[in-house]
Amino acid sequence: MVGAKTLTPTAEKIRRLMHYGQILQSHALHFFHLSSPDLLFGFDSEVAKRNIVGVAAAYPDIAKQGVLIRKYGQEVIRHTAGKRIHGTGSIPGGVNKNLTAGERDELLKDIYHVIAWSRGAVHLVRQLFEQHLEAWREFATFEARTLSLVRPDGAMDLYDGGLRARNADGSTIFDHADCDRYWDLISEEVKAWSYMKFPYLKALGHEDGWYRVGPLTRVTRCDFIPTPLADKERREFMAFDEGRIARSTLGFHWARMIEMLHSAEVIKDLLHDPDITGSELMAGGKREARGVGVIEAPRGTLIHHYRVDENDQVARANLIVSTTHNNHAMNIAIREVARKYLDGRKLTEGLLNHIEVAVRAFDPCLSCATHALGQMPLSVELVDAEGNQVDRLVKD
Repeated sequence: MVGAKTLTPTAEKIRRLMHYGQILQSHALHFFHLSSPDLLFGFDSEVAKRNIVGVAAAYPDIAKQGVLIRKYGQEVIRHTAGKRIHGTGSIPGGVNKNLTAGERDELLKDIYHVIAWSRGAVHLVRQLFEQHLEAWREFATFEARTLSLVRPDGAMDLYDGGLRARNADGSTIFDHADCDRYWDLISEEVKAWSYMKFPYLKALGHEDGWYRVGPLTRVTRCDFIPTPLADKERREFMAFDEGRIARSTLGFHWARMIEMLHSAEVIKDLLHDPDITGSELMAGGKREARGVGVIEAPRGTLIHHYRVDENDQVARANLIVSTTHNNHAMNIAIREVARKYLDGRKLTEGLLNHIEVAVRAFDPCLSCATHALGQMPLSVELVDAEGNQVDRLVKD
């Protein structure tokens, strides 16, 4: 591995641009394509209507803006990584291309539209919460400890920073911790009934040390967002409903749109930075056998840890992806749905709909977290105290 601790200004800013383009397109995909049908039509609306096609028919402007925001984010990725999916722009020690003046100018043409549309998406979510406040406030909601990256001054940083963990009441467990030794702070439990691991904070133990990551954590646990429009929206989000929505599971959607706006602002600032078209792309360093990378992926904190042998082959790897961090929290969200919508005798389509809404708030990537093969339909089983199956319902 290349032991480059500090990248060149151009390489670091190209990587930031690439990452914020990924955040932008992923958040747009999740909100407009996957979640907006639930929020716009209602959790119990007919399945044939509750999808992006239904949104396009009933709310064509919203659907169009969602598509265009995601398309713009993919163009940022293409220009920085070489292609939209599985790009090769980031390499050990830096990047293999800068942004040309023509590419920069092409992206600058539309960024102010993207910022405006992103602000509109934040305001849309607020309006929906105002309309459904009583129902959404407590939906699948619970108190949780949190984990996220923050900048040295406490600002939100989705690209780099130190680890911050806080209790549900906001008190600090640790702050600005070195990511390079994450294993001193986080351990992982294995359970026989799941392919997913269960991370926990070592200081609290595996029973009490579970936590939540992702947009809701990042927006509420940073001290401020370092772009003006998103920080204004963050303060309004935190104050709304006396702060209760900022602690609710469905608050993920509002926080996600604030991050989308922040990403658009960051992209705009980077496109105006002359370093983005610089020519110094690589930094050197002493070869290292071990490397740790921690970043805020769209779904939450992402940890990659590798060890290589003398032939540069990976000898050991450990990944803690965002959905794994959120594993326990998602289970609790489902339990809260069951407490309210399950009568203990029969599973219903409405119950499955509400489970989907709760899980979708976290935006899980279960294929990453479990390494499962094939399709994964939603399958819910109801068992009694003796373990006998009472009912089973599958949504393919």
